[in-house]
Amino acid sequence: MMTWPVAELIPHAGDMILIDRVASFDEEQIVTQLTVRPGGLFSRADGSLPAWVGVELMAQSVAAFAGCQARLRGDPVALGFLLGTRKFECNVEQFPVGAELSIQAIRSLEDESGMGIFECHLTGPGIHAQARLNVYSPPQAASYLAEDNAQDATHD
Repeated sequence: MMTWPVAELIPHAGDMILIDRVASFDEEQIVTQLTVRPGGLFSRADGSLPAWVGVELMAQSVAAFAGCQARLRGDPVALGFLLGTRKFECNVEQFPVGAELSIQAIRSLEDESGMGIFECHLTGPGIHAQARLNVYSPPQAASYLAEDNAQDATHD
């Protein structure tokens, strides 16, 4: 299995990259991992992460999945959007400092238009969160954003 640094798989930079590494991936799923550290962008005063950050961890895992698939095809990493989530459930209010978290994202559906649905699970010591993420990766993301910006400029 080939692996790449997370920064080469997702269109995030600096402190916004929350996952540490890709543990495994195949044609239908990915497993990513991170260690909760103090001083991060979303860290609380005690260094923990609020549980709602779990949705972003899942979304970045889906982005890493798309990045791995693009790299295997020899394509550039594309921009994608989190449209929403359904049924986010978590058994804790925060992820404590030092917790080793594992996020699994399994593709349920993906079509040619770029719409996708992923079943996600986040686990750690005494921690379980799950959600279904709806995502969108337009086939020509750069032109999609340029069109949107051009429309915004005409409405200003």
